[in-house]
Amino acid sequence: MALPSEHPILALARSKGVLRTRDVSAAGESRVSLAQLVRKGHLSRLGRGLYALPDRPISEHGALAEVAAKSGQGVVCLISALRLHELTTQQSADVWLAIPHKTHPPRLAYPPLRVVRMSGQAMLEGIETVDVAGMPVRVFGVAKTVADCFKFRNKIGLDVALEALHEAWTQGRVSMDELWRHAQICRVANVMRPYMQALGARP
Repeated sequence: MALPSEHPILALARSKGVLRTRDVSAAGESRVSLAQLVRKGHLSRLGRGLYALPDRPISEHGALAEVAAKSGQGVVCLISALRLHELTTQQSADVWLAIPHKTHPPRLAYPPLRVVRMSGQAMLEGIETVDVAGMPVRVFGVAKTVADCFKFRNKIGLDVALEALHEAWTQGRVSMDELWRHAQICRVANVMRPYMQALGARP
């Protein structure tokens, strides 16, 4: 076994941020070597099949990657999605995650989760996959996130939803058709209409 500083598994963990067991296998490295690195303290086990360097910087986006790695059906939403899309000044220590009804949320010691349950088209539409800290992260796109903010305005505040709508529109990140479509999917068309009209987003 190579010295820890030279070990390819550690190099892989450094490049990816969050390392999955299948990443190790795909790189042609053994699970025995992985277990040895964990036992000697060179890697930390985050959860089943998830590893990272113990001295890694814990960034906001790194937290999203860790949640994504543990949640197969979850989609980053609301405040966390707004932060990822750079559409809000709001801060949140929690990761906001949408999951289908009757689905168990992932069990994580860190980061803290704020789970929102969705169903039907509201859970399926508008999902994008982005690379965050070397992990594919499922997140609702801009238009869907704005509509979600209005749907869950009692959870996050109407001011946050209005900020998201204004920023998305003035930055040219959405079209009127996209906004209207997701407003209808989320059943908040009547709520959003006057605010969209005020921005000139819809006649």
